[in-house]
Amino acid sequence: MQPSQTYDTIVVGAGAAGLAHAAMSGRNGRRVLVLDHAKRPAEKVRISGGGRCNFTNLETRADRFLSQNPHFAKSALARYTPWDFISLMAAHGLTYTEKHKGQLFCDQKSGAIIHMLLDEAASVHAEIRLSTEVSAVHHRGGHYEVETSGGPVQATRLVMATGGLSIPKMGASGLAYDIARQFGHDIVETRAGLVPFTFSGELGEKFAAISGVATPVRASVSGASFDEDLLFTHRGLSGPAALQTSSYWQPGQALTLSLLTESDLTETLRTAKQTRPKQTLAKALEDLFPARLAALVAGLVPVSADMRLADLSHAAIDDLAAFTRAWTLTPMGTEGYRTAEVTVGGISTDGLDQRTMESRHVRGLYFIGECVDVTGWLGGYNFQWAWASAHAAAQAE
Repeated sequence: MQPSQTYDTIVVGAGAAGLAHAAMSGRNGRRVLVLDHAKRPAEKVRISGGGRCNFTNLETRADRFLSQNPHFAKSALARYTPWDFISLMAAHGLTYTEKHKGQLFCDQKSGAIIHMLLDEAASVHAEIRLSTEVSAVHHRGGHYEVETSGGPVQATRLVMATGGLSIPKMGASGLAYDIARQFGHDIVETRAGLVPFTFSGELGEKFAAISGVATPVRASVSGASFDEDLLFTHRGLSGPAALQTSSYWQPGQALTLSLLTESDLTETLRTAKQTRPKQTLAKALEDLFPARLAALVAGLVPVSADMRLADLSHAAIDDLAAFTRAWTLTPMGTEGYRTAEVTVGGISTDGLDQRTMESRHVRGLYFIGECVDVTGWLGGYNFQWAWASAHAAAQAE
C-alpha cells in the first residue's frame, strides 16, 4: 500500500468554488490539494454565459437564493461581495461589462476567469490533480484520509466542492451528497433548476411550430414571479422567464404567463375595431406580438383568428385581454439535469455553520458551492455563492 501524502486541506472538486477555495485557503498558510475526476478544471465556468462567464450579479442578496433556511446565505454573501471578486479580476487585468439586471460578464471571456483561478491557486502552491477518482473517505484521529485512483491522501480539513447533479455530461455526480450522508447530514430533495419546461400534445406542437420566437412576459408559479423574456422551443418553453420560474416549480403545478405589451390590449383592439374594422384579429395582434405568436394567441381563444375586428364584440375583446394577462398552462415537466444550470436542494443547511460552512457533526469537514441547499437566481448569483461560500470556509480557523 502506498504511504498517504499529507496536506492541511484537501478540496474535492476543481470547479468555481473548489479553485477559489484552494487559493483563499492557501493564502492563509495552508498546504492545499485539489482533486477532480475530470480531465479539465472548471468546465461549468467555461460554458457559462455563452462562454462569456456571467461571474456575479451586482444585485446579489440573500432573498434571491432558494433554501429551506432563507437566512443561511446572508453571512457568507455579506463577507465576500461582488466587488471583492471584481477587485480580484482587476488585479489580473480582467475587465467586465454590465448587462441585464446587474449581470456582469467577463470581457476576456470565461477562459480568462479559469486562468485567473488557476493562477491564484498556483501562487499559493496549491496542487491540482485532475483525472483522479475519489473512492472513499475515512475520518480517523482528527484526520481525513481520502482514497483516490492515485493513492491515499490525508488532511485535517476536507472541503467538498463537487457541485450538484446538473449537466451530467460534464461529469456531475452526487459524491458530495454521499460524503454528507456518511457523516450524518440530511439531504434536501434535489431537482433540476434553471431548466427549460417541456410540453406535450397539441400545446407542445403549437410551441414547436413557433420555435425561436421570444417575447417579454411575467412568468409566475407559486411563490415566485419574474418579468423576463420567454423563448418558445421545439420541446416547450425556455429563456430567462422559464428558467427562473423552473427553480420554484413543482411537478403538476400551473405556470401563469402574462404577455407584456407597451399598450393596453383592450384599448388597442377597441381602437383598431373603429379605425380598421376589416382587419383580422390575427393581423391586429401582430401590432403587439411577433407574428407567429400573434397567430398562436388568436388560435387559443374561442374566436376565429380570421374574424374581422368589426365582428368582434367588446366582450370577446375583454376575454382575449384577460387571457393574455393570465395564460395558465401546466408543463409536462422539465428537461431535467441534462440541461439544468443548477441543482435545487442539496445538503441541508441545518447541519452546517453559516459563518464557516463547517459540518456541525464532525470537525474539519466543509461543504461549499452548489452541493449545499442554496440555489441562486439566473444571472451570476450561483457563481457569487461559489466565491462567497469558498471564502467563508477558507477564513474558518
